[in-house]
Amino acid sequence: MLLSRLKTLTAAAVLAVTGLAGAHAADPLKAGFVYIGPTGDHGWTYSHDVGRKAVEAQSGGKVKTSFVENVPETADAERVFRDMAQKGHKVVFATSFGYMNQMVKVAKAFPNTVFMHATGYKTDKNLGVYDVRTYEGAYMLGVVAGKMSKGNKLGVVASIPIPEVIRNINAFTIGARSVNPAATTRVVWVNSWFDPGKEREAALALIAQGADVLMQNTDSPAVVQTAQEKGVLAFGWDSDMSKFGGKAQLAASILNWGVIYKKTLDDVQAGTWKSGDIWWGVKEGAVNIDNFGPAVSADLKKLAEQRRDEIKAGKLHPFTGPLKDQSGKVVLAAGKSYTDPELKQMNFYVEGVEGSIPK
Repeated sequence: MLLSRLKTLTAAAVLAVTGLAGAHAADPLKAGFVYIGPTGDHGWTYSHDVGRKAVEAQSGGKVKTSFVENVPETADAERVFRDMAQKGHKVVFATSFGYMNQMVKVAKAFPNTVFMHATGYKTDKNLGVYDVRTYEGAYMLGVVAGKMSKGNKLGVVASIPIPEVIRNINAFTIGARSVNPAATTRVVWVNSWFDPGKEREAALALIAQGADVLMQNTDSPAVVQTAQEKGVLAFGWDSDMSKFGGKAQLAASILNWGVIYKKTLDDVQAGTWKSGDIWWGVKEGAVNIDNFGPAVSADLKKLAEQRRDEIKAGKLHPFTGPLKDQSGKVVLAAGKSYTDPELKQMNFYVEGVEGSIPK
């Protein structure tokens, strides 16, 4: 009798444990997102948030996400990463370059949590990096800008002088000069990712210098708004900004972070995730030129989309020689293309960009 009772209790215990495990297995994967700006910036952070919402909606209840916005690139970011890991987020995404060292530190303290850092270069066993090839979008916008500029003077409102931004300025200029060799680019740095006031001032300064087509590597729609107000042309950056720029928007470089988020979370759920470097572009559907404005002719739209399709097919690399720096020195021989490690260390302006990179 006693033996029978023990067997019954043991079976009940096994059922209880397996039942608990089953319930646990059915729990959604918690993923946290840390944003540098507000989700309503209509640029960088907005595009990340669109990706977050998409991956949660597509998961069929298997993924639950949360986010914290307006997190500065300081020790405050470390606190937010740590808090997310402690609250059971199995994956934490950091969406700005300046979060890198804080995330490296927190990743070491939580070895069972997957950390993913956007635009960075430091990795660990549980820390990977990811990015979109924004330079491909910048190149395509440059093709449009080169054709649309009447005075051959282009302007870029730039955020922070890191390789990512320098690369985009160069790709924009290369794209423009591929259709208009007389085109030149001026740059005004605002030293911030999101500061609508400074972005507007920078746009006004460029317009005063004669720039009639503006691109930005900043996060608010202030540049396209200023372009519309002053009768010049501009582009949506990271997302469609036509509702702010109206007819001033020639096209937009649209980022689709959702494809990267889905890949990462699918791998974590399947137990196949490994630390590495995801850098996706047109080919993988992570960046596209779209939302052409009424000022763009059918022929120009066709040309821009043709260049996009060539990038997608691997027939066109924006950084292919012969390529000169702004002093006229050949830095890339004809037929050669920069490798990804070389692109990630870019610290010079190409021919056609005026001024110097801030130290």
